[in-house]
Amino acid sequence: MAKRVGVIDIGSNSIRMVVYEKTSRYAFHLLHEEKSKVRISENAYKFDGNLQEEPMERTFLALRDFLQICHSFQTRKILCVATSALRDAPNQKLFTQRVKRELKLNIKVISGEKEAYFGAIACANLLPQQENALSIDIGGGSTEFTLIHKNVVLEPISLKLGTVRLKELFFDNNNIEGAIEYIDKELTKLNTLDVTTLIGIGGTFRAISNSIMKTENYPLNKLHAYEYTPTRLASFLDAIMQTKKKEELFKLFIKENRVDVIKPGTLILQRVLHKLLLKLNKVVTSGVGVREGVYLSDLLRNAKHKFPHNYNTSVKYLIDAHIGETTFSSQLNSLSKKIFDITYEYFKIDEKYRYELALAAKLYPAGSNVHFYSQNKHTYYLIQNALEYGFTHKSNTLIATLSKYATNRLPTRSHYEKYAELLPDEKSLNRLSFLLTLTIALLSHRPRNIDFTLSFKENTLYITSKRELYITKKSVESLHCNSEDFKIQFQS
Repeated sequence: MAKRVGVIDIGSNSIRMVVYEKTSRYAFHLLHEEKSKVRISENAYKFDGNLQEEPMERTFLALRDFLQICHSFQTRKILCVATSALRDAPNQKLFTQRVKRELKLNIKVISGEKEAYFGAIACANLLPQQENALSIDIGGGSTEFTLIHKNVVLEPISLKLGTVRLKELFFDNNNIEGAIEYIDKELTKLNTLDVTTLIGIGGTFRAISNSIMKTENYPLNKLHAYEYTPTRLASFLDAIMQTKKKEELFKLFIKENRVDVIKPGTLILQRVLHKLLLKLNKVVTSGVGVREGVYLSDLLRNAKHKFPHNYNTSVKYLIDAHIGETTFSSQLNSLSKKIFDITYEYFKIDEKYRYELALAAKLYPAGSNVHFYSQNKHTYYLIQNALEYGFTHKSNTLIATLSKYATNRLPTRSHYEKYAELLPDEKSLNRLSFLLTLTIALLSHRPRNIDFTLSFKENTLYITSKRELYITKKSVESLHCNSEDFKIQFQS
């Protein structure tokens, strides 16, 4: 696969483009992203789905500029897909052939089931693993549903439900009852669903989740993997539908570019919730969708569209891009797990935090690649923002927090209060922070191979080595951790 790949998604409402760069076999990161609200389906549904001249021209011009942007990044491959508006249009070839002739770009018009599948494999690979989940992608012309269990994608289905479609057919005529009847009839095509998690994909769902996040004063500015309850979603959807003026939508943090289609999208979601609410216990927001699915289907084409077991593309990207001394990183990872395993019962730390501690240790050196003297600050920023795919917000926040205060001091009270809903109890957090700082101190002499062993008896950690660990001993002594409750003793 080419090192840099552009992906263009022509939707009914917007056209979007991303440029991805590979850093190793399966690791990648986003280089650039563009979006243009061309609304290629404008007035199409009033004319039997036929695309109209002005929207086609807008889309053509956006595509031309998108290609120029891709070429500026020296992309070696461009994948372009089109969804509902083009696949429903009797005159689609009028547009696709012009694009091929004048822009030398092949547009692949995909089926609704394929669109659903692309969105689902993005979620299955790039979200924290979910069980008994249903993904929903509300687009301008259609809505896609897919069952996802762990990383297995099942039963993709596409329905002719979309924000622009409903706006033009019903909302422009103030026929809300007709819209409800139409939606409910389409939803009967869904099989009986026994799902406990709803995964939201696409612009409509992200706009709603973003608004909920702001009304809740959520401590992170991160939509991907943002979780909340179905009842919170239901109450917010009610609030949107009850608004009379767009100024009321602004107060709910709905942006100007979403105002004219937010109610049709909200109504679709309301009717879906009405069908599922009694069984749901969690709503998860996906920051990835069709574009990422198209990219992953190419990247993982020889791996059944799945990453290898226990592989995380965000972790590997951070190592590829920001950690030169991978041996030291691996030693920190290994040693932190050993220390945790022999002390977690004594410190009364939940065993589930072993993974976050070890990963914080592994990624701790990343910030020094930016600036040595502010390593912790940069590692914290990199983890909080780039350690994204496959992590819950709680896991991400804990790993970032541990890296921020490593070798320095315990997490501050103000930091803990800001992120309390995403962190373990304060005592556990402080003890995990101490274990990471201790791990780093024990490797101060940067051995080629770890040249000491650890044991723990009663309240004492014994470090045994065949040689004098002078630098390491001084580093550990500077932690001032010896007390009646806990001691560290070096043995030759």
